[in-house]
Amino acid sequence: MRLVIARCTVNYSGRLDAHLPEAVRLIMVKADGCVAIHADGGAYKPLNWMNAPNRLHEEEDGALWTVTNEKGEKLIITIHEVITESSAEMGTDPGLQKDGVEAHLQELLAANPDLIADGTVLVRREYPTDIGPVDLLCRDASGSAIAVELKRRGEIDGVEQLTRYLEFLNRDGNLRPVTGVFAAQEIKPQARVLAQDRGIRCLLLNYDEMRGIESNELKLF
Repeated sequence: MRLVIARCTVNYSGRLDAHLPEAVRLIMVKADGCVAIHADGGAYKPLNWMNAPNRLHEEEDGALWTVTNEKGEKLIITIHEVITESSAEMGTDPGLQKDGVEAHLQELLAANPDLIADGTVLVRREYPTDIGPVDLLCRDASGSAIAVELKRRGEIDGVEQLTRYLEFLNRDGNLRPVTGVFAAQEIKPQARVLAQDRGIRCLLLNYDEMRGIESNELKLF
């Protein structure tokens, strides 16, 4: 992990064009090649970023960084003043430990993949990718691969996470094409819109019903 706090200007071109005028920002370069630019605010979300795999080229004087990828995207960071810089080897992360409910949801859905779609079969839980494991990898009735990410509460960051997994899984010729299913007990409207825009299906899960507990709601039949 490399962290640089600098006065900089940032220009992005690709899916759209974006410009960040000169200001003091945190530039984060992760071991996997991800580059993110943060302000001192806005919670965890960067102002601009490029997901791995990337190519980062720095001019000899360090004043100009150019980040490119195979999609034709380009991020140009002009460094006007370096305030502080540090690097550290963080090693392999053990991954997020899911809480009891979320882990049990994964277990229950793995045991009952028909809840995803009729004829669906489980390939593996915690299927590995280069950026971490996706919760479930399944095959539908036609044999097509499905990647499923489970959350207790589905928000935008969960959709982003699944999107990154799909990018890597779809590079595997034995799996491609891989579709995505975002499953949760509750899915925020913004997350649902983003998922639908990216061709990811949303699946609401009823934890009690999955555990075999009857709903208290009155039903006609």
